[in-house]
Amino acid sequence: MKQIATFVVLLALTVQAQSAFAAPSDAPTSPAWQVTQRNDSSREYPYTRFTLVGKFTNGVAGATGPSVVIDCLADLVSHPLTGRVLSASVSAGFPLKVIYVEPLEIHGTSYFPKVATNFRANGSAERQQEWSVGADKTSATIPGDALATLLTSQNVSISAEDSKGASFTMQFDIPDSASVRNSCDIK
Repeated sequence: MKQIATFVVLLALTVQAQSAFAAPSDAPTSPAWQVTQRNDSSREYPYTRFTLVGKFTNGVAGATGPSVVIDCLADLVSHPLTGRVLSASVSAGFPLKVIYVEPLEIHGTSYFPKVATNFRANGSAERQQEWSVGADKTSATIPGDALATLLTSQNVSISAEDSKGASFTMQFDIPDSASVRNSCDIK
């Protein structure tokens, strides 16, 4: 009888231990930069892509989540105008509202397509900025000053409007970005 009781206790402990290891954790995972190495097929130079996935804070239906994508040249290569940063953009995954801004000096009829954004880092005051729209109109180019702020912050929110005029906000919890800043030579 004592052996059966011991067996039942051991069986119960084994089942409990297995369920503890098999149960999915509800703890939120911390964000991390995803790093991929790439080659530009037309110019044949290596570059590194850093991607950070965020979330929509106001329940954008059907959206998979926004992302920040930064492409940087390899350590030994540098572009004469932009240093190592090839591009930095934020993608909403759906068409953005494009406004056309008149340039300071007009030569013919030129207007620049832009996306009106509100940029906030670490809960500071919002900065209204107009960012260049991406070729697919689902992304916007992050200017250098905003990129430097983003990479030294703990959290960033970016608000804009979709192509139908509905406002949305993207939230990014920024992990340690020292490797991104070093790889892209961003101070």
